[in-house]
Amino acid sequence: MEYSRILLNSLKKWYFKGKVLVITGARQVGKTTMLSSLHTDQSSVLWLNADLTNVRNQLTDPTLTDLADLIGTKKFVVIDEIQRIENPGLLLKLMVDNFKQTQFIATGSSALEISEKIFEPLTGRHLLFHLYPFSLAEIYADKSNFELEQELPFHLIYGSYPTISQNRDDAEILLKNLTSQYLYKDVLVWKDIRKPELLEKLLQLLAHQICSEVSIHELALNLRVKSETVENYIDLLEKSFVVYRLKSYSTNARKEVTKMQKILFWDNGIRNAIIDDFRPLSNRNDVGNLWENFIIGERMKMINWTERSIKSFFWRDLQQSEVDYIEIEKNKLAGYEIKWNTLKKHKISRAFTNSYPDAKTQVITPSNLKPFCFFNK
Repeated sequence: MEYSRILLNSLKKWYFKGKVLVITGARQVGKTTMLSSLHTDQSSVLWLNADLTNVRNQLTDPTLTDLADLIGTKKFVVIDEIQRIENPGLLLKLMVDNFKQTQFIATGSSALEISEKIFEPLTGRHLLFHLYPFSLAEIYADKSNFELEQELPFHLIYGSYPTISQNRDDAEILLKNLTSQYLYKDVLVWKDIRKPELLEKLLQLLAHQICSEVSIHELALNLRVKSETVENYIDLLEKSFVVYRLKSYSTNARKEVTKMQKILFWDNGIRNAIIDDFRPLSNRNDVGNLWENFIIGERMKMINWTERSIKSFFWRDLQQSEVDYIEIEKNKLAGYEIKWNTLKKHKISRAFTNSYPDAKTQVITPSNLKPFCFFNK
């Protein structure tokens, strides 16, 4: 079954406005499938897969005549894995400047390589979009909150990658294969990492610390490397769409944590595959962290896809009072506690409400997740 991707709405409104649309996202999140669904008339689309040697050769230093012969009368040109091409930014600049009637779309699996090779030559000529694994709003667009609750155990354990969500009986095998191919092959190749065992140990440490504050210094001591090395590896993992950082929010350095960060995984399934733990929720002691990682990720996907100007943080004061998730939109502050247990009565930290009396506050549990995750519906 195919699901409509929310990002499509943003893409469509930029067609034929003189911009190259650059779509980044990890392998297997569905970039090619999404673009295929955009175009009902496939005869108007030229698909070029830069993973193929002959395609890369054809797109290396082409003349305008070469490109004209290649593009012909196509209305759309889609180049998959654009970072595999030599001088891709100059190629796209040549295309968009000389073929005004054609919409060019480029996809890539590494924001790191995309930014290094494409953005400078394309200054003012491109728009960047990100595709993440499925969101609940895409898979269960018409489901009630109660129906969504019944699906959570699967997604908290196995995540939401398209191939995983659509092949649930083989989810564990597919996830292990995806993780080994993606993390320990693609990510390592991108920056020629010479110590893959270090990356693996770092990922395992981060996986065990999801939704907890992370100290780069402590990670470095544990791994017996420099803090700078840990920072570089985490930066690589961020730009490879494995993890993302949630920084602390503070307006009072004397009372609040200002420099700590949390590192969350974009997909619960990838996290669980890293530590090889697919036990059911009833047998786990990390359910609260799994829920927090999952639901914040859902929110972050929707913020990106609906182009909302929202900044995200967490909050903690020096007396250890904490709020799991903080948002700022149009100078308005909101604080959210993310709790799995729907039977227990939860409250927002009084220290937070005293410090920020005008902030909107809410506790998010499985019983009221839909408005939080479907806010564009």
